[in-house]
Amino acid sequence: MQRIRLRYTKRGRLRFTSHRDFQRAFERALRRAEVPMAYSAGFTPHPKVSYANAAPTGTGSEAEYLEIQLAAVRDPAVLRTLLDESLPDGLDIIDAVEAHTSSFADRLQASVWELRLEGVEPEDAEKAVAAFMAAETVEVQRRTKNGLRTFDARGAVTRLEALAAPADRPGDGACAILRLVVRHLTPAVRPDDVLSGLRVTADLAPPVPAAVTRLAQGLLDDETGTVTDPLAPDRDAAPAASTTAAGPSAAQQVSEGSA
Repeated sequence: MQRIRLRYTKRGRLRFTSHRDFQRAFERALRRAEVPMAYSAGFTPHPKVSYANAAPTGTGSEAEYLEIQLAAVRDPAVLRTLLDESLPDGLDIIDAVEAHTSSFADRLQASVWELRLEGVEPEDAEKAVAAFMAAETVEVQRRTKNGLRTFDARGAVTRLEALAAPADRPGDGACAILRLVVRHLTPAVRPDDVLSGLRVTADLAPPVPAAVTRLAQGLLDDETGTVTDPLAPDRDAAPAASTTAAGPSAAQQVSEGSA
């Protein structure tokens, strides 16, 4: 049984796709692409697909991940192309590797987010960021299915900086960009929780909802504060796995034949 790990995006209007809607679209794509899926046992078999840490509905993402199990071996690059062609534009499969390691979900330790704040001056955003980062704790509230919950939005944030909007952006109004790195803790701290925290600490309230995009998720390097590619360990392990699967190397075979 072969396992393939995929990276996909949610772009444009498709950022409003719920996780359940994506699951349905992806399973249709598996059928269209004639992917030889492995299925679960029992009375209602379903394709073996594992989703990891999906972004909230309404946020864009360049770094969503899932894993599929196949009943027959396929080339990951070919599989990526077939699935991408079978999904609507905006839900794009941009990477595929064969799984050679375990505990993939454990590698998704942190996310990098970009928050676009229309109507906010970059100087005001910088002051709000400084106040937020200087605080030891920032308590915010979020309504859950169990009622209103209060938790600390500051502890999970390892980096937060304000940037000026790109010079080529359309429109002449004020706009600030926030770049945010958040650890995946329990309870999960989301970008909107950080925005609530900025309102608490610095009274920063964008006049329109922020446009939020996840740029990356993966292992967090504590020294540099960067988030690294979670698929890299599988790429690094691929040559060794191929050599092991193929048996003795050619050099070993020649040596044995000469003995």
